[in-house]
Amino acid sequence: MTDLQNIQLETLGGDPTSLGEYDGRAVLVVNVASKCGLTPQYTALEQLARDYADKGLTVIGVPSNQFMGQEPGTAEEIQEFCSTTYGVTFPLLAKTDVNGENRHPLYTELTQTPDAGGDAGDVQWNFEKFLITPDGKVANRFRPRTVPDAPEVIEAIEAALPK
Repeated sequence: MTDLQNIQLETLGGDPTSLGEYDGRAVLVVNVASKCGLTPQYTALEQLARDYADKGLTVIGVPSNQFMGQEPGTAEEIQEFCSTTYGVTFPLLAKTDVNGENRHPLYTELTQTPDAGGDAGDVQWNFEKFLITPDGKVANRFRPRTVPDAPEVIEAIEAALPK
């Protein structure tokens, strides 16, 4: 497994996990928020999770409250909102800092990856997406306004699926 897959994470329910649990699957990691103008992207993320689960994709949501306090809820409130409002079934991690001095080690690794324009560094806003290949390497980075079902995202996912 890669260093990225070995980083210790915590589920929204408080259980330990890592991306290593998804070894052999493509993973789309997305920092999410419940009170953002981009929150409706949950619909397309859930559709991707459902459409591609059997083909080897896992979508993982990472709640973050770093952008104008748009994810203020407790773990229970976040889970309730996601499942009730958007029917989210994909895994959610514990609320996490994606930027700054308390940036989670997962995002220290992910933010080294440049986007299509060649820019790496801080997450710009909620709903930034990172596609990880089945062997644990970051393949693509999509900025927040790129919707989950955009042609370039679908093309990248299909290219990253296990063969």
